[in-house]
Amino acid sequence: MTKSQTRLHALSFDVEEYFQVANFASHFARDQWHTVEPRLDVGMDAILRALERHRARATFFFLGWIAERHPQMVRRCLDGGHEIASHGYEHAFLQHLGPEGLVRDLDRTEEALMAAGAPRPRGFRASTFTLTRNTFWAFDELVRRGYRYDSSVHPIRHPTYGVPDFEPGISRVERAGGSIVEFPVTTVRALGRNLPAGGGGYFRLLPGAVTRAAVAHCESKGRPACIYLHPWEFDPHQPRVEAKASARFRHYVNLDRTLSRLEALLGRFAFAGLEEVLEREGALSKRTG
Repeated sequence: MTKSQTRLHALSFDVEEYFQVANFASHFARDQWHTVEPRLDVGMDAILRALERHRARATFFFLGWIAERHPQMVRRCLDGGHEIASHGYEHAFLQHLGPEGLVRDLDRTEEALMAAGAPRPRGFRASTFTLTRNTFWAFDELVRRGYRYDSSVHPIRHPTYGVPDFEPGISRVERAGGSIVEFPVTTVRALGRNLPAGGGGYFRLLPGAVTRAAVAHCESKGRPACIYLHPWEFDPHQPRVEAKASARFRHYVNLDRTLSRLEALLGRFAFAGLEEVLEREGALSKRTG
């Protein structure tokens, strides 16, 4: 099938290790992360090779913790023409950070990314989409710092996160100090609600045709899709953690199919990073220099 060139869609990766995910938080204490053998290279190698093969670009939302320990990976993404954005420092939920904690968290992340050779980040995605109605104060700090866009609001119902009545497409959030563009990951409207179709565990759980149909639907409606994944989802041989059965299922289901499904998606649609897509859509002015 010939790749569609009618619209540029957004592709992103939240750059974190398998032991930093919320599902395994009770098994890997933050002060012990440095003792766990890293496996970031496995997934990142697979991702970057696939993007190069398909001449696609993406946004990589790096944890500051990762950027400090793997600055060469930040530079490798930059050398590949990809955008570097902020995923916070160590994957803490916004409601646990609080406003003052977020300031410190963003300070550390920005410092780590720039020390690794990236420009000051212009995009942000909160850990586990925890920018909700109760944490909208995070927008104020992002605006104050000059972030151009956010991709932290997930317009679905979920026990941990979600703003189900939020605009599912690109929108602008107005705050007292200014405004910022919000670009949520893709959902599809069915049964009177927004259903997740933008990646992560749903990308692995549902047949690949479902994700491709969601992107095609966005394209038919004249708007870009926004897809997200993680490097650990491209590492089927990662260590198995003795977590609850539900957590193990969500984390390990179909890890061996992630790469082939991404390849199928890249082969059919054109992808770039979030900032580039937002500029193409006119939601952000084009940067010069």
